[in-house]
This record gives sequence, C-alpha cells and structure tokens, in this order.
Amino acid sequence: MEFQSFLDYLSLEKKYSEKTIVAYKNDLQSFKSFNQKEFSQNSAKNAVYSQIRSWIVFLVDTGITNKTINRKISSLNSYYKFLLKTETISKNPLSSHKALKTKTSIQLPFSELEIYEVLNSTNFQDNFEGCRDRLILEILYSTGIRRQELINLELKNIDINNKTIKVLGKRKKERYIPLIKSTMILIKQYLDFREKLNFKINNEYFFITSKGKKIYDNLVYRITKKYFSKYSTKQKKSPHILRHSFATHLLNNGADLNSVKDLLGHTSLAATQVYTNRSIEEMKKVFKKSHPRNKG
Repeated sequence: MEFQSFLDYLSLEKKYSEKTIVAYKNDLQSFKSFNQKEFSQNSAKNAVYSQIRSWIVFLVDTGITNKTINRKISSLNSYYKFLLKTETISKNPLSSHKALKTKTSIQLPFSELEIYEVLNSTNFQDNFEGCRDRLILEILYSTGIRRQELINLELKNIDINNKTIKVLGKRKKERYIPLIKSTMILIKQYLDFREKLNFKINNEYFFITSKGKKIYDNLVYRITKKYFSKYSTKQKKSPHILRHSFATHLLNNGADLNSVKDLLGHTSLAATQVYTNRSIEEMKKVFKKSHPRNKG
C-alpha cells in the first residue's frame, strides 16, 4: 500500500494510537480515490496543489465542516512532510496552503453546582452498574482524564495505597494523578461489586460492563449524557466537557497553570491556556451582570 511506510512511521516513531492512525489512513485514501477518479492519477505523492484544491472544493460541496476539511488536509500535509523527510519528493504541494476559516465555538463547562447535584444528589442504583456509572463520572471530573484514557485504565494502574492512578496518555506518555477521598471511597465500593459479579472475570481493565467486557466510547458518552441531562441545560453533555470542567474549576479556584497542564497531560502551556481564556469569558459575563456601574 502506498501509505504503509508513513503509517508505520506514525505508529513506531510518533507513537500515535491505532485510532489516530486509522483516521490518517482514511483521509489519505479519500484523497487518493478522488485523485484517481478526477485526474486518473494513481499515486497521491505526485499530486499538485491544483488537484488538492479541487478536492477541497469537492469536500466543501459535500457539506462537511471546515474543521473536518482542515483535519483531512492536515493529514495530507503530514504525509507530504514525511515524503520530504525521506527525500521521496522535493517539494510539498501544501507548503503555501492556508487553512479554511472555522467558527470558534466556546464549550461551556458544567458549573460546580451541576457537578455537585449529579454526583451527590442523583439516586444511583445500589448495584454494580450504578456504582460503576457514578465512579466513571467521579473519575472524569476529579482527575480530568480523557475518555480513552479512562477506558484504557487497567486494574494495576490504580494504586490504592498511594492514592494515585497511572494514566497512559497520547503518544503513550505516562502521568500520575492523585485521587481525592470521595474517589477513593467509590473505588473501593466498585471493586467490591466487581468481585461479586456472577462469573469468572478475566479482564485486566478497571472499568468493565456487567458481562465482564471492556467498556467502550459510546457507553461512557451515554452515561455522561444520561445523568447530566437531569441537572444541566447546556447543549453539550459529554466526557470532554467534564475534562473542561475539571481544568476550569481548578483554575478558577487558584490552581497553578503549570500544575493543571501536567494533570491534563498537555505537552505545551498553549493548550492549557485555552481554559484560562474561558475562565476570563465567564468572569466578564459575571462582571457585566453584577457590577453596579453596568446597571440601568
């Protein structure tokens, strides 16, 4: 396959996840198929910018978002950079390309009250699934880990004695996150329920279904939406919003930006500073609503 050496590079050297590599592969194959159909060209590596621009026009006409199109072009650009690095081509046809403009959408975090109501006022079922669902929400909020990081947590990653969890993040980078008292209590309750399931469990993963299988993306999303729909009117209710809430609430309560960066597993402060900007926007709203000089 034309792209195999590039995909191997992403896997072995860049340490990208299997899911990310599949996304790159699909984007590249999509362009190659378009190029074959429209320009009778069997190889993507020999494409010129006018052909790529035709693909962009085609993608726009399909109605997909500019953000998605930019991601696809980014995949193609990474491929050409790899070909340059390996001296397979002498010029990157996307070297002068400018990304399409996208709308900046602010994803509002849950309020501290909404978090409290879900975790403390909800009547979770007193069984394995009820305890598991509550612990999933508790860990997402109290540690700020990503949904995939939560899914891939293994039993050995939970250190009850030291009250920490080991998280395997992007590019397989490890980080340790402390666990608060309420999380520790739920972990012990969950492990008790887990041991009492009516079959032999042979699963290394911490979070499992009632049938002993590893939990999956859609399940975690459904759990988050189900419980937060009872207390929050925000449009988006996802595990990622709990991660936003974790970071925003820490910063609002005086946490150091570098510490939050390390907890989130960000490689640069720029990614973490997004939450500072959102906190400022929230403060502006409160200021405009509450300041006596802004009334009347």
